Amino acid sequence: MPSKLDILEDKVNHLVALVEKLTAQEPVTDEWFDVDGLCAYHPDKPARKTVYDWVTLRRVPYHKDGKRLRFLKSEIDAWLSGGYHKTEDEMQDAAVDYINMRREGRL
Repeated sequence: MPSKLDILEDKVNHLVALVEKLTAQEPVTDEWFDVDGLCAYHPDKPARKTVYDWVTLRRVPYHKDGKRLRFLKSEIDAWLSGGYHKTEDEMQDAAVDYINMRREGRL
């Protein structure tokens, strides 16, 4: 019958093996899109002209390589996840908080 110390040693060895396996994985490389790739990746599947309009208005993160536009997947993901807009009630509450802070001299 294995002793408690043997069981504990087996568990520690198992944990060490798991940590080594996780740290040995290669880092995830980022992916580059061209305009068509961005159109295919974006959830709304925008038209090419729409993407060019976003670039002109600087609404989307992009990189320019000569005449070519390139989009980094991690930047697009961050841009897409940052697109939350406040509701009317939230904007009104924020405005009231701002005015109250100004009146109290905290701004």
